[in-house]
Amino acid sequence: MSIMENSSRIAGSFSISVPVRLAWLSLIVLICSFPTAAQTEQSSARLVVLNDPPNSPTFKMAIDASEDLPKVPGTITGSVVGQDGIAVVGAKVTLTEEGQSVSQEVTSSEDGQFTFTNVTPGAFQLVITSEGFAAHTSTGELHSGENFTVPQILMVLATNATEVRVEVSGIEIAQEQLKDEEKQRVLGIIPNFYVTYVPNAAPLTPKQKFNLAWKLNIDPVSFLLVGQTAGIQQAQNEFSGFGQGAEGFAKRYGAAYATFTVSNFLGSAVFPSIFKQDPRYFYKGTGTTKSRILYALANAVICKSDGGHWQVNYSGIVGSLASGGISNLFYPASDRNGPALTFENTAISIGSTAVFNLMQEFVLRKLTPKVPNTSNTTNPNLP
Repeated sequence: MSIMENSSRIAGSFSISVPVRLAWLSLIVLICSFPTAAQTEQSSARLVVLNDPPNSPTFKMAIDASEDLPKVPGTITGSVVGQDGIAVVGAKVTLTEEGQSVSQEVTSSEDGQFTFTNVTPGAFQLVITSEGFAAHTSTGELHSGENFTVPQILMVLATNATEVRVEVSGIEIAQEQLKDEEKQRVLGIIPNFYVTYVPNAAPLTPKQKFNLAWKLNIDPVSFLLVGQTAGIQQAQNEFSGFGQGAEGFAKRYGAAYATFTVSNFLGSAVFPSIFKQDPRYFYKGTGTTKSRILYALANAVICKSDGGHWQVNYSGIVGSLASGGISNLFYPASDRNGPALTFENTAISIGSTAVFNLMQEFVLRKLTPKVPNTSNTTNPNLP
């Protein structure tokens, strides 16, 4: 073989092997470059994920998938105010954590602030309640080691209709009825305080009984009637030990007023308070004439208790006996009554009360202006 042929064969061999080798080399480089590209793409994708906003789901998924870090408890704080911006004190704040069966509860302080500590990270719910306000619910999510501040909680006034019942006490009712009774005057002049035209009038308290007795005692008409009594006694020379003239009249007047005061307070305030009885006459005004007469006569020896029951009038009977005995001390020794006369006077007092009751039932109401406008219904507590 000539040198030219050998040279040509070598050249042809070389020209064929270079492309083949270059093809194999490119294939190897391409194969080797696959992992690197995948890693680059993964790193790039991860970089994109980590550059997402912190609150985005992608970011949270990337964080959870990247590392399994231990969860550190955090705190939740906030404040509660009303619509006027004033702090709501004592509002009950209940914290419910996701996955926790037990709730925590705190109350807002004087500045409306509240705080929960050592709270497990995760979703949570707050329920805020306070009297007079509608319940408020707030939710959020606490991250590991976070100090979470809840946006200011604005409480709205409750719109539910609230039923308010205002009940007037029996004492207040009795006081209003007493005001009407104190305006009752026969012919517009003579006090007629101890009769009530309200069938079921509220019972009087001891204080009200004493006040009513005091008002009668200091009424100008009472002074005039006592003076009339003293004048008649002097004209008939009763209780001669007092003498005559201005001095005798003054003594008779003093004794008569003292007797009236003792009788009034003992029979209308002291013993009614002790025995818990009502000293007033309860006007009937209905039924047959016979039933009304019997009712008026019976009320000379019976009366209504503060509990609304009818019973023996111990207050009036004992009061008459006591006042009769005490009044003897106001008169000359020569004119004092013995025990027998005291009982006799008590019987006379009961009789005069019966007559007075008949006048109340049939006469005095017609002569008494400013009588309360009450319906004439029979009191169910009457005998």
